[in-house]
Amino acid sequence: MALPELSIPSESQELTLEPADNSRLANLCGQFDEHLRQIENRLGVEISSRGNRFQIVGSSKPVRAAREVIKSLFDTAATEAITPEQVHLSMQDSSIDAMLCETQGDRGEAIKIETRRGTIKGRGPNQEHYLRNIASQDVNFGIGPAGTGKTYLAVACAVAALEQDRVKRLILARPAVEAGEKLGFLPGDLAQKIDPYLRPLYDALYEMLGFERVVKLIERNVIEVAPLAFMRGRTLNDSFIILDEAQNTTPEQIKMFLTRVGFGSKAVITGDITQVDLPREKPSGLRHVLKILKDVEGVSFTFFDTRDVVRHPLVQRIVSAYEAHERTARNPK
Repeated sequence: MALPELSIPSESQELTLEPADNSRLANLCGQFDEHLRQIENRLGVEISSRGNRFQIVGSSKPVRAAREVIKSLFDTAATEAITPEQVHLSMQDSSIDAMLCETQGDRGEAIKIETRRGTIKGRGPNQEHYLRNIASQDVNFGIGPAGTGKTYLAVACAVAALEQDRVKRLILARPAVEAGEKLGFLPGDLAQKIDPYLRPLYDALYEMLGFERVVKLIERNVIEVAPLAFMRGRTLNDSFIILDEAQNTTPEQIKMFLTRVGFGSKAVITGDITQVDLPREKPSGLRHVLKILKDVEGVSFTFFDTRDVVRHPLVQRIVSAYEAHERTARNPK
């Protein structure tokens, strides 16, 4: 996911591919240069071509990475048909995620996300770090208390990716955990029963895209807002996928969700491990996954605390009071 609106010193490199075989070059570039656009979007560079000559413009490390990916794909194009999946895997094999994180860590400018309703940017270093992680990694966790912007910023990144044609669909999911009532006893059909659990996701979409546009995109199945159970058995390609309230998933559910991620997709998982609504005998999948994926390449974790709360100042004081009480309860004198 390319970082939008950043003023970064750029460099330009030229690359000439030999032999100048037109069918091989067409295979490399893809229909309407879709493979080149895929590389551009992932690395945040600009690529232009004329025949077998390519020019790559961007910050130095992404430019070098793009150059190596193009050369590797050109070699493959001699014997195989290049697909978006192969482009994706070639960039993974180039270990570009570590390079992108290193490059972005040196940037002093704030990341700005442009939506139709205005510009959104991170407040404070943790939100900035979160946005950079989402930009550079395929699977991202945002963990912390209410009001820290975890879900809002994830939805903003998803909307920007859709508006800039970097993904084809937005999929927003939540576990439907009953608050003292069973879904079967609530009035209405299935959609009406699960809608209240998904309302925060709708609210963020309405704010960024407008009510009418969101309704149209949902009707066209470009945006899907659904309970987590609806993800089972699917493979989600070219999608931006958000799982909200992940602390209320079981270990089996969160594993199921993470294995839905397909080629060209990005996933963001948000939650607050201090507010688990599952029955006491069921462990939280979000707590469980922290131990399992902490050292997996391509997966990022951003941890928020009370200093990152951006709601009413009283919310920050309430969260701090609860944390202090829980520390005292764990360590009584």
